[in-house]
Amino acid sequence: MKKIFVFVIMSVSIISAQSAYEFLRLETSPRAAAVAGSFVANNDDPNVMFYNPAGINLLQGTPVSFSFLKHLEDVNSASLAGSKDFEGIGKLAAAIQYISYGTFTKADAQGNNLGEFSAGDMAITLGYGNQLDENFYYGANVKFIYSKISDVSSSAAAIDLGLHYAIPSSKWNFGFSVLNLGGQLSSYFDTKEELPLDVRVGFSKQLENLPLKFFWSFNKINEDQEKFLNHFAQITFGGEFRLGQSLRLRFGYDNEKRKELKTGSSAGLAGFNLGVGFIVKGYNVDYAFSSLGFIGAMHRFGVSTNL
Repeated sequence: MKKIFVFVIMSVSIISAQSAYEFLRLETSPRAAAVAGSFVANNDDPNVMFYNPAGINLLQGTPVSFSFLKHLEDVNSASLAGSKDFEGIGKLAAAIQYISYGTFTKADAQGNNLGEFSAGDMAITLGYGNQLDENFYYGANVKFIYSKISDVSSSAAAIDLGLHYAIPSSKWNFGFSVLNLGGQLSSYFDTKEELPLDVRVGFSKQLENLPLKFFWSFNKINEDQEKFLNHFAQITFGGEFRLGQSLRLRFGYDNEKRKELKTGSSAGLAGFNLGVGFIVKGYNVDYAFSSLGFIGAMHRFGVSTNL
């Protein structure tokens, strides 16, 4: 029953938001999740392609990353991302995201058991990044999205666009991205649904006298608001402490999740995120904890390396 409740809650949130494929908003890696998804100005992680494809061009070597998310009940998600530099062309990246909502019991109007069915979503993304001038970068993704519930399905196509400006001397990075710009190819319903369009702008800064990298992002600034400043009301921020050569400690905060998950007068730890990373023989092993308040928590695990 609890699993059904979780699936219904996720479905209702999709419908109320009047957009499909809300799984595209999930954080894709434990490092990104630990800093609350404030990755629009990241410059050193292959998962940046999910937040700003312009960041692809700043990646060094041939990085690859695998992540796994343990959601509530039997809801699980995984992603795989990587990039490679092609001389004379630019840097290309590829990724796949998948989420399984588990299996459910199918019944008719009289409550008779008709067997079981499963539900899941998937997205395949190809990205490209290049350089406009010494410190200015651009990038774009194309993605195919597929969703299935029992024996019915829907699909969509979308693009992501991004810009990144770096100031290496002071270790500032600024990012701007438009995510999930596209439409459905086929729908579950008679009318086609909107995709979860998200326009983001943010920055990251490596502090001079502390082993801390700070991230900040304004999200969903494209959504309708009565006042102009309200376009910048949905914020996420976080930080990463680099302790020695092999240990990373991370934190993050999402003010929208905290508001959405507030129950009565308290939200518990909803919106807060914590993470830790270890570097072992060239492999980055990461974990993140994301609180959903009194509902529970999400646990993410990931491994990345440079081939």
